Amino acid sequence: MIEHLVKKDQKLAFHALLHPLDSENQTHGCRHTNPSVCAKHSLPGVCAFVRKDNICLAPPQSWKKQYEKLFFQRFGKQAQKRGA
Repeated sequence: MIEHLVKKDQKLAFHALLHPLDSENQTHGCRHTNPSVCAKHSLPGVCAFVRKDNICLAPPQSWKKQYEKLFFQRFGKQAQKRGA
């Protein structure tokens, strides 16, 4: 039963609020809905599960679009394009 809860929590991670260290190219923690199928799972220096800083440098391909959606929800249309 605990394994089921962990899997459910992992699926929710993709939709969770942005963390200050999240960007279009990296995530704080794993945002994969099914990390066991990630080609980079547990890869030293890349995977959040094995990095000391908990940063994933290989988020899912769908992450960029999800990041933009979450960013817009939090900051609104005006702030969507940072640094421009």
